[in-house]
Amino acid sequence: MVPSLETLLFVLHGLLGAFLSQIMWAKSYKDLYSFKAISTYIIGGIAGYIYYYLHSDYNLPNSLLTIVVGYFAKDFIHAILERLKSAIFGTSMKSKEI
Repeated sequence: MVPSLETLLFVLHGLLGAFLSQIMWAKSYKDLYSFKAISTYIIGGIAGYIYYYLHSDYNLPNSLLTIVVGYFAKDFIHAILERLKSAIFGTSMKSKEI
């Protein structure tokens, strides 16, 4: 089963958003291909794929929102995990970074 061009565009826009996120916070070129960066790229691509199923049609606002979703996907998942951990265990993850 070959994915459609539209699906690939959404995944690439998610990856682009994750890459922009890493460029904003990287201190050196090594930070762009570290394990943390690669996991951010994967999360951004998955977020773009999920957004593909939530969109109405492919147009400029949806493509820009896919980039934003890729940019904030890691932070969004981190916030959800922090709330779940504090609700279950009564502790906070603010001192540690995923």
